[in-house]
Amino acid sequence: MPGICFDRILFNELMDDYLTDYRINGKRTVSKAERCVRYLKKVFGGMRSTEVTTSTIKRYIEIRLSEGIANATINRELAALKRAFNIAARSTPPKVAQVPYIPMLKESNVRKGFIEYDHYAALMEVLPSHLKPILTFGYFSGWRKGEILGLQRKHIDLREGTVRLEPGETKNNEGRTLYMEPELLEIMKHLYRQRRMDCLYVFHLNGNKIKDFRKSWSTACEAIDKFGLLFHDLRRSSIRNMVRAGIPERVAMTISGHKTRSVFDRYNIVSQDDLKEAARKRHEFNERQAKQLQNSYNRPIPIKKAATHKAATS
Repeated sequence: MPGICFDRILFNELMDDYLTDYRINGKRTVSKAERCVRYLKKVFGGMRSTEVTTSTIKRYIEIRLSEGIANATINRELAALKRAFNIAARSTPPKVAQVPYIPMLKESNVRKGFIEYDHYAALMEVLPSHLKPILTFGYFSGWRKGEILGLQRKHIDLREGTVRLEPGETKNNEGRTLYMEPELLEIMKHLYRQRRMDCLYVFHLNGNKIKDFRKSWSTACEAIDKFGLLFHDLRRSSIRNMVRAGIPERVAMTISGHKTRSVFDRYNIVSQDDLKEAARKRHEFNERQAKQLQNSYNRPIPIKKAATHKAATS
């Protein structure tokens, strides 16, 4: 484009604009965006934007793969790179002449873990007391950990038995209402009775917001011999439980906060128990079919009675 010298635009400037866009739009995952930028700058930092081509991007992918980084993580970084170039292309005046083709990796490391009810009950026994209500809320709601930890008393209506997040307070920026089961409602009432006036958060430790509990979680999973369980597995388990309970999938998506069908389907996957149950149901169905067929063989063939002939009378 005449009057614009794209060679003068540095890669770091594009990434700074990307982070600025993240912040001014109030996105909740700024820390993840900053982490992506740090790794991208290690390779592309100091380069001109015009030097970032498909070939250099492929070299970046090779470097990250050689470091043992998962495909999904690399894809998040590549998505940040693509977003930065799109922002630059739409700027006035534009900062890049074109957006380079950015190849994405195939993701085959989708989590398939579930937290069954017996796991849930066992974790309730070993987790610290301040984390037990968080476990219960996650198991019944399927909400994201950040949404749960960010709950404040203003979000809870004990009279109606609901938890309400307003638009802009969720990952998909849409409001959401959860009607609580009796067990969850009773826990929330107990927390309200034990509330601290110097803390607005529903879940806290000595009046301080709980930000992370990975160490306590790992210790609890080790205690019940369930290594590798993630708190996020509660989200997958809750969705499956809702579908099993006969809740319409559209309603289940509303409760869990899934905006797109594809993401919901990725979570609503089957476990080994589901497959065993399917085999049992198939066996029972085949038995019923066989029994009906056998009954049809054993049933006596009906013999039609000859019609009685009435002599014609005058």
